Amino acid sequence: MRKIRKNYTPVEKVAILRRHLIDHVPISDLCDELQLSPTLFYHWQKQFFENGPAAFERKNGSPETDHLRTIAALRDKLQRKNEVVAELMEEHLKLKKELGEL
Repeated sequence: MRKIRKNYTPVEKVAILRRHLIDHVPISDLCDELQLSPTLFYHWQKQFFENGPAAFERKNGSPETDHLRTIAALRDKLQRKNEVVAELMEEHLKLKKELGEL
């Protein structure tokens, strides 16, 4: 019989780590209960502590603000492209008139 692999979400991984760190549940008990290898648990713990400072970084603005900034930047870019296309079309028409194609 094949063993089915469980993929844990980041939230679930943190909850498992918290049970060990805060509730002082032994790693062996957690691994037996969840059918994890201790190596995997220690890998999660290492990742958690290495990425810990990212949890305390201040973010400038909310996701909505970031989204609005992105929209504004894309609108500006589109406006510049439209201006370039208009200039090219104007030059194209001028050349057609000079060559007598219009």
